Parts: sequence; C-alpha cells; structure tokens
Amino acid sequence: MNIIIDGRAIGKGFRPFIIAEMSGNHNQSLDRALAIVEAAAKTGVDAIKLQTYTADTMTLNVDSSDFMISEEKSLWKGNSLYNLYKQAYTPWEWHSEIFKKCKELGLIVFSSPFDESAVDFLETLEVPAYKIASFENTHLPLIKKVAATGKPIIMSTGMASAAELDEAVQTLRESGCEQLVLLKCTSTYPAEPTNSNLATIPHMKQLFNCEVGLSDHTLGIGVSIASVVLGATVIEKHFTLSRAEGGVDSAFSMEPHEMKSLVEETVKAWQSIGRISYGATESERDSRKLRRSIYASENIKSGEKISMGNIKIIRPGYGLPPKFLDMVMDRTAAVDIPKGTPITWDLI
Repeated sequence: MNIIIDGRAIGKGFRPFIIAEMSGNHNQSLDRALAIVEAAAKTGVDAIKLQTYTADTMTLNVDSSDFMISEEKSLWKGNSLYNLYKQAYTPWEWHSEIFKKCKELGLIVFSSPFDESAVDFLETLEVPAYKIASFENTHLPLIKKVAATGKPIIMSTGMASAAELDEAVQTLRESGCEQLVLLKCTSTYPAEPTNSNLATIPHMKQLFNCEVGLSDHTLGIGVSIASVVLGATVIEKHFTLSRAEGGVDSAFSMEPHEMKSLVEETVKAWQSIGRISYGATESERDSRKLRRSIYASENIKSGEKISMGNIKIIRPGYGLPPKFLDMVMDRTAAVDIPKGTPITWDLI
C-alpha cells in the first residue's frame, strides 16, 4: 500500500520523497528559519521537518555527569543536555509562521514531537504526518499517542534492535497507525558510510511489511543515492543555509546546492532501477549495428569458394553473426558478391 502524505504518494512507483530536516540550524532566528524554508523549496525537496520540544520537555536542568555530554567524538562534548536543547529547539510560537511559509511555497511540513504535549500542540496545526525520532522509538507512550492521531508516521530506527523495532511497530499498528515508513538510521553525527549498513533496507521492508527509507547523517549524497537502489522510498537529510555559519547540526547538514543535487541524482537512481531485463532495449536497437558480422572483404564471383581471403568479421552488424563463420567457410558463392556486402544465407 502506498503512503499518502498531504496528497503526495510514497512508494516504489514514485520518485523518492525527500525531507529537509531543519533541526536547530535556524540558530534561534525566525528570519533564518524562514530563509531555510525558502532555500529548501528551491532545491526541489518535498518536505520540511521540524522538531517540536523544549529543553524542559526533553531533560532536567542539572549539571551532574548523567546530564553532561562527555563522548570524545561528539560535536557537543562539554555541553549539558539542557543547554544543548535550549540552544537547538524551535520555539513553538514560530511553528505557525513556518508552516504558513511552507504551504505558500508548496512544501509539505511536519514535525517530530518529543513528548505528548508536543503532539497536542501539533494537532492544532493540523500536521499531515508525524516523525518519530530514532532516540524516541522506545518511548511507547509517545508512540501510542502519535499513532492514535491516525496520521502517517515515519519512524527512524537508529540503535533499535529488531526486537525493539518489532515492539514499536506492533504498538503503532495496534494504536491506530495504518501508514508507516521506517527509516534506516545510524545515530552518530556525522555518520560514516561504513556504518550505514544499507543492506538492512530490503530486509527491514520484508520483516515489517512497510515502506522503508533512510535518515542519512553521512556527509555528501553517495549513501542516499545508493539507498534508493536498495529500495529506499524516503530520504531525510539535515539542511542548512551554510555550514560555515555554524549551528548545532551544521557540521553534517546539506547546503542548498548539495540538496538540489541530491534531489536530482536520487531521481536518476530511482529511474535506473527499472525491471529485470536482458537483450536490447528500444533505445539500444540502433546500436546493434555496431556489433561485428561477416562481410565480403573482396569481390567474390558466383561459384567461388568462401575463405578468409575474401571475407572478414567486421562492423557493422548487418551480416551473419561471427558464430556462423565455420558454417560459411568453404562454401561457394551462389551469386556475385561485391566487396562490402553483408554475407547472408541466400548468397552462399
């Protein structure tokens, strides 16, 4: 069954659904948030996605070690969770204006709620779909709340085991979700291509009987393009106006020219999948003349023996295929055969 989000069909019969994730790249400026929407619309993406939370709905304002980011490779090392979310959140009073701008520009807009109050708020904005973030896919109370809206749900898989995903998917379906997309996701920022494990995409599609896509945190567009060939029908990438201008997610976000390339190249990848096919396609039919075939390389008189002295295997391919060479050799010409004539059965 195809997924329908705000009139846009998602499935293998349609070009990939591309989501530009704004996240905190607005740098706490509404003007910048609206500029991101405008830039995204010009790239050809289908949708803008926000994140709906506050620092207080995410964590506690505590500086003990449990609440500090200490991982050496983290972009946010040394920050407290509270301060990071305070810096990155999208003010709820901005949502309405951002939604309005998206609709004016023909973009679908929806969000990831991070607690039940965010779902209630987003319902007042009549969001057409919801995203469950990878770190929330074990938050079953939130999953139930979102599923009860009856709207399409896109859920990132992140670190979830197959058993955890099964539990989340069952909860979604039992709670009212009928349209589900799972996104293969590696929850490191940025992610390495070697950790992407895209081979999981077709397996996940078969295991959970739903559409599957990719939430891609790698740099560049190569991993996203590869995912399309493996069956991804949705691709989500973080988006910014300029990495040089900074922002909480800027280091692994796409700039406008890159996102435009992603949109264009994923369409090409999708178009290239086609079907199982052997032999010449319609567009290749004219190219068959560039195959080799058997031609008269000299004038051959009627009754003259055919030999390598008067025939050659050359291009173009209008004569007998090379595999018939042994059958042609030592036969005699039935008629005069001028040099440059393709050898056919009626001539010998």
